[in-house]
Amino acid sequence: MTTTRNPGTRNAQRPPRPPKTPAQYAADEAAATKAAKGAPTTMVGVRKLFAAETGNYFMLLGTTVFLVAFGLVMVLSSSSVESHLESDDFFASFARQGLYALIGIPFMLVASRMPSSFWKRWAWAAIFVGLGLQLLVFSPLGYEYGGNRNWINFGSFSGQPSELLKIALIVWMAHILTSKAALLSDWKHVLIPIGPVAGLAIGLVLVGNDLGTGVIMLAIVLGGMFFAGVRLKYIGGTVAVLAFFGLIFAFASTSRSDRISAWINGCTPAQYETFCWQPTHGLWALASGGIFGVGLGNSKAKWSWLPEADNDYIFAIIGEELGLVGAIVVLLLFVVLAFSFIRIIRSSSDPFARIVTAGVGIWVIGQALVNIAVVLGILPVLGVPLPLISAGGSALIATLLAIGVVLSFAREPAARREAPVEQSPAERSRLAATQRTRPATERRTR
Repeated sequence: MTTTRNPGTRNAQRPPRPPKTPAQYAADEAAATKAAKGAPTTMVGVRKLFAAETGNYFMLLGTTVFLVAFGLVMVLSSSSVESHLESDDFFASFARQGLYALIGIPFMLVASRMPSSFWKRWAWAAIFVGLGLQLLVFSPLGYEYGGNRNWINFGSFSGQPSELLKIALIVWMAHILTSKAALLSDWKHVLIPIGPVAGLAIGLVLVGNDLGTGVIMLAIVLGGMFFAGVRLKYIGGTVAVLAFFGLIFAFASTSRSDRISAWINGCTPAQYETFCWQPTHGLWALASGGIFGVGLGNSKAKWSWLPEADNDYIFAIIGEELGLVGAIVVLLLFVVLAFSFIRIIRSSSDPFARIVTAGVGIWVIGQALVNIAVVLGILPVLGVPLPLISAGGSALIATLLAIGVVLSFAREPAARREAPVEQSPAERSRLAATQRTRPATERRTR
C-alpha cells in the first residue's frame, strides 16, 4: 500500500534558517569575486567581445556588415568576365575581395574595443607613419595605375597608402583640435600645426595626381574644423584660398582639363573613345536597367564595355542589374550609415570622439556621394571607389578600421551609464540589514 505525503510537510518540519550576519554577506561576496576571477580568460574575452552594446553601435555595425556582404556579391557579378580573361578564373577578384573582408572585419572589431585614450596616445605616431607610407609611392616601391602614382607594391601585395593616411589624419587632427579647444578663436592656433601637416598630407596625394582622394581629404579637414567649433570665417577663408589653388591644379594637366571640358561642354565625337568612353557607357548601363534591372549577373556593360566595372563604376552595374530599386536601396543604406554617425556624435560627450566620428562620416558618406555623382554625370570623373562596395583591398580594410574607431566611441556611453557604483563593505552591510528588517509584504510588493 502506497501512501502520499503532503509535499510541504518536510519543509514545514525544518527549523527556520537564521538570518545571515553582515560578516557572512561580505564573505559570500568575496567568494563570488574569487570564483569570477578564476574563470577562464578566453571565455571572458569572448563574452566581452560580443557583449550587448548601445543601439547606435548595432545600427552602425549591422549596416556596415550588410554593405560589405552586398559589395562582395556585386564584385563577383561585375568582375567575373574580366577575371576570366585575366586569370582564366571567374572567381579570382571575388576571392581576393573576400580575403580583404576577412582581414578588415576582425580589424574593425578589435578597434571597437579600444578606449579613446588609445587613439589619443598614438595620434602623433599614426600621422608620421601615414606620411612615411605616402612618401613610398615616390620610391622604387611605388607605381602608377590609371594615371595616378598613388600605389605601392610589396611583393604580391599592393595598396594605396593614402587610405591609411586618411585615418591617421582624422585621429591626429581630432587630438590637436581638442588639445587646443580654448585657443581656436585665434587663427594662428588654428593654422599651426594643422595647416602644415594637413597641407603636406594632401599635397603628397596631389603630387601623385590623385585629385579625387585629395578632395576627400580636404573635406575631412574642413569638416573636422567645423565640428571642433572653429570660426566660420576661418573655414570660409580657407575654402576660398584652396578653391583658387584647386582650379590652378585642375587645369594644370591636359588630361584633367580635357575631362572637365567634356563634362561642362559635352562630349565630342573625337572624345568618345578617350575621355567620354567610361562616363558614356556608365550612363548607358544605368539606363538599360530600368526600374527592376536586367537581373543579377546579367549585365552587358561588364563584358569589357565599361572600364573599372567592379571599382569606380560598380554603381552603374548595380543600376543595370538591380534597376532603380537596387540603386535606391544602396542610397538608403548610406543614409542609414549617415544617420548612425549623427546619432553617435549627438550621444557622445567627448569632443575627440565627436570630431573623429564626423571625420570618418565625411570620408565614407562624402566619398559615396562623389562616386555616385560621377557615375550619374553630375561631377567629372575623379576616380574614387564606392566605400565598402567597390573592389579594392586597402580601401576596404582602411574603411572598416575607421568605422571600428567610431564603434569604440559608440560603446562608451553605455559603459558609463551601466557601470555599477562601488559600495564600501559598511554600506553593503547596512543595506543588507535594512532589507532584512523590512516587512515581508513590503519586500514581496517591491
